[in-house]
Amino acid sequence: MRSLMKYIDEYRNTKLARKLALKIRNISGNGQINIMEVCGTHTQSFFRFGLDKMLPGNIRLITGPGCPVCVSSQEYIDAAISLAQDRNNLILTFGDMLRIPGTKSSLEKQKASFNNVRVVYSCWDSLKIAQENPDKKIIFLAVGFETTSPTVALTIIAANKETIRNVFFLTSLKLIPAAMRYLVRDKRLKLKGFLCPGHVSAVIGTKPYQFLAKEYKISCCVAGFEPLDIMEGIYLLVRQIIKGTASVENEYTRIVKNDGNLQAIQIIKKVFQVSDANWRGLGVIPKSGLKIRKEFSVFDAENIFSIRQATGGPSTGLGVNRRPATQCKCGDILKGLVLPSECKLFAKICNPEHPVGPCMVSYEGACSAYFKYKQRS
Repeated sequence: MRSLMKYIDEYRNTKLARKLALKIRNISGNGQINIMEVCGTHTQSFFRFGLDKMLPGNIRLITGPGCPVCVSSQEYIDAAISLAQDRNNLILTFGDMLRIPGTKSSLEKQKASFNNVRVVYSCWDSLKIAQENPDKKIIFLAVGFETTSPTVALTIIAANKETIRNVFFLTSLKLIPAAMRYLVRDKRLKLKGFLCPGHVSAVIGTKPYQFLAKEYKISCCVAGFEPLDIMEGIYLLVRQIIKGTASVENEYTRIVKNDGNLQAIQIIKKVFQVSDANWRGLGVIPKSGLKIRKEFSVFDAENIFSIRQATGGPSTGLGVNRRPATQCKCGDILKGLVLPSECKLFAKICNPEHPVGPCMVSYEGACSAYFKYKQRS
C-alpha cells in the first residue's frame, strides 16, 4: 500500500488511519504495551492529528529524548550564554535556542543586552557571516542528532578549505541509538518497542538499531511522520510484540535504506569522533556524542575558548527568578518517566509565552506538543 502513494494527502487519509487503528485494536490484546518514540516530529504529529484518540487504551506511546534542543545539557546552554557575554563574539543559533533558560540568563536576554546573538537558518550562514565580520569571532551553536551532523561537518570542511579562521563550532551533537540503549535498560519504563526516528534513520539506516532486537529483544520500526506512517509503524510494532518476536522493520522505505546514506556517514566520520556526551535528564551516556577531531580542532569552540562543560550527571537548572530547579520535570519527561501534564508547573507557571524548561520552548519538545494539542483536547 505504502509504495503506491506519492503525495502527502494520501498519507493523511482519515479512513485508512481508522482502518489501521482497528487492525491495531484487533491484535493488541489486553496487556499494557509501552512503545517509545524518540523523535520530536513524531511527538508533534501524534497529537496534532489526534492519533492518541485512535489507539486502544492498553497501548501507550511514550515520548522520549527526541528533541535535540531539549537534551542539550544545562552546562552547554550556560557555556553559550557565557560566550555571548563577550562583545567580540557573535553567536549564531537556531531560533529555539534563544529562549532556553540558562542558570542565570538566556541567549534572548544576551541578544537584547549586547546585540551579538543572531538567529540563522543553516550552519552554512556562519561562513558568509564570518567573512563579512573579520573582526569578530563567529560561534555557531551546533545542536542536533545524526540528521544535523553531516551539514555541520561539511561546513567545517568548507571553512578549512577556504581558510576561514574566525568561525568556530560549539557542538552538542548526539547519537540516538546510544540513548536508546540507555533507555531500554531502565526497567521502570517497561518498554516493548521503539518507533524509530525517520530523519535520523535516513542518515544512519536501520542497522544501528539491530542490537535492540538481538540483545534486548525489543521490537523496532522506523516510521515516517504522516498519520498513516505512524499508525502503520505502531501496527507493525504491536504485531511483533504480540507474536513475541523482535526485529527491526522499516515502514519508511521511501526514504530510509538499510545502510543509510553512506556518503553522509563518511562525512561525519571525517570530521567527528564518537565521544561520551551529557544529555539533559539522562546524564552522561557513553559513546553518545560527536566531538570535533584534532585535525579540525582550530574550529572547535570548546577547545579554542577553554570551555569545560560539566559531565558529572543530569542537570535541570532553571532561569533566574524562577521556581526551584527540582520543580521542572523536563529531565524526567525526556526519560519518559512522567507526562508533561504531571509537572506542577505545566500550563500554569510554564507555558509557551513563559517557558521554564526547554521541553516547553522547542517545537519538538513534549511539553510544547502537549500544550498545543493534548491539554485542550
